Amino acid sequence: MTLTAVSRAPLAEIEAYRKRMSWRFPWASSFESEFNFDFHVSFRATDLAGESVFYNFTDLEPEQANDELPGLSAFSRNEAGEVFHTYSSYARGPEELVGTLMILDRAPKGRNEDATMNFVRRHDEYEDAPNTSACSARPAQPPSPETRNA
Repeated sequence: MTLTAVSRAPLAEIEAYRKRMSWRFPWASSFESEFNFDFHVSFRATDLAGESVFYNFTDLEPEQANDELPGLSAFSRNEAGEVFHTYSSYARGPEELVGTLMILDRAPKGRNEDATMNFVRRHDEYEDAPNTSACSARPAQPPSPETRNA
């Protein structure tokens, strides 16, 4: 089994971003192909100008969509080399691949987002972040005996 990300960007842009983020997973480009459109996760301006777009097995009003929406698909190849589409999940379905989101969902304020995914920052986008890894950060202090028994 192989998990491969697919993006509409040209491969050179994908490779530059992957290098910036230090990611090593397989990542393919669907640039200038119909792949994302065939699986109803990308939409052209003409799609968004219509009365509805087909996403997550239903018709959405164009105001509910963007030119790109999340999707996860699984495929199987048989001995003859034929490829079969065996599974798709859309909207919040693929979120389980990002384990951090499942942890945040259990935190007191959840994801603490004002809009969908507006809390996301890449590791090099934090202005005041110390130049250190989490492993070397100062550990949390245990409660004092006075506050522990309060």
